[in-house]
Amino acid sequence: MYKAVVFFDLDGTLFDNQKNVSDDNIAAINQLRENNIIPVISTGRNIFEIQYVIDATGINSLVSANGSYVQYQGKKLKAEQISDEVIEEILAFAKKQGDVISFYNNEEFALTAENDLTKVNYRLLRLTPHVEPDFYKTHEVNFLNVFNYDKDKLYQDEFKGELSLVRNNPRCLDTMKWGVSKQTGIQALLKKAKLGDIPSYAFGDQLNDLQMFAEVDYPVAMGNGHPDVKAKASFVTTSNVNGGIVNGLKHYGLIK
Repeated sequence: MYKAVVFFDLDGTLFDNQKNVSDDNIAAINQLRENNIIPVISTGRNIFEIQYVIDATGINSLVSANGSYVQYQGKKLKAEQISDEVIEEILAFAKKQGDVISFYNNEEFALTAENDLTKVNYRLLRLTPHVEPDFYKTHEVNFLNVFNYDKDKLYQDEFKGELSLVRNNPRCLDTMKWGVSKQTGIQALLKKAKLGDIPSYAFGDQLNDLQMFAEVDYPVAMGNGHPDVKAKASFVTTSNVNGGIVNGLKHYGLIK
């Protein structure tokens, strides 16, 4: 039986600014294991995007795609699928806005088109996209990105009851089945892995971490985090590049 569970967001949290996990953070994760505490990645990213992180950290329990795909100790626990009907609705709406959409599952992704936003986004994520507008017709889709700077409310109002949309970075909206979030992914993992009776902690920095914070006992905001995230935290640690993970874990006595 584990003593506690700790959920880690990646970008701006467990990652440094080059999208890598530092040696100090890897050492902290190893200390958690030595202390019989289970580390879990909880991210807006999809599993295929972060295989190098799984390899570096040894973490194989994940809440990915903002709760759309969940695995425990390397085995799938839950996968949401967005229907073709809903995808076609949002494709039509996005076309009117002049916006690009990307389709994701746990293994791969594709774009409806490329533009300046997608080029910057995937360069930063170190991913090579391909354009396949009909990807959803032949592949399961767990998750979408909608590329724009400032149309959050427009899409949220249009697809209320069908899709949940939350901004993960300035360039795009993470898009899940209605009601799906890091919180629902964490709920599924805690229940199915029988981890609900131990203390839970979460480290995050952005708005898509707020629902995760609502589910755990001790939410920890990074020093570089969004003000709204800091306001909901039980502790605000230092930044992701200034020992934030290590300092937060030490604050709660999870590592020495």
